[in-house]
Amino acid sequence: MVVVEGATLATFVTGPITMIIIGVLLNIVGLGVFCWALFALAIHALPFFVGMTAGFYTYQTGADPLGAIIVGFVAGGFTLVVGQYAFSVVRSPIVRLVVGLLFALPAARAGYDATLALAHIAVPSEWWRESFAMLGAIAVGSTAWVRVSMQTDPALRSGVALGTIQSPNGARTTGG
Repeated sequence: MVVVEGATLATFVTGPITMIIIGVLLNIVGLGVFCWALFALAIHALPFFVGMTAGFYTYQTGADPLGAIIVGFVAGGFTLVVGQYAFSVVRSPIVRLVVGLLFALPAARAGYDATLALAHIAVPSEWWRESFAMLGAIAVGSTAWVRVSMQTDPALRSGVALGTIQSPNGARTTGG
């Protein structure tokens, strides 16, 4: 055994195979984060569009970039909150349908475009790309519909109170 001074030790962590494996794993994580961000952005297409429009308008009227970003975030968040509130308060099915479609249709279009763009990378057949894009549009649009229609507490009308459910004719079950 010969010991050479100044020689570096070859450790397992610095080996080429280890670096390739770490690189592949980090690429998979990065692609997952990118797809998650793209999906979240597509779901919130209407608030994002409103926020971007308000931010650009604010910037073009002379505000600084930070002020335009803040205005954009506030406008987008306000759009999302007002849409969810309107969907939960309004009792008319037609108005609820309109509010839901205002959020779901732009999201479905964004999901279609994003899925079609990603399908162009790996799918050679035009028919399969369109099929995947339609599935992406359905998934993103339905997720946007569910997100806008979610409510934590039901909105009560005047004269309605939460309580135990009673039978309309006063009948009781056994034991109470």
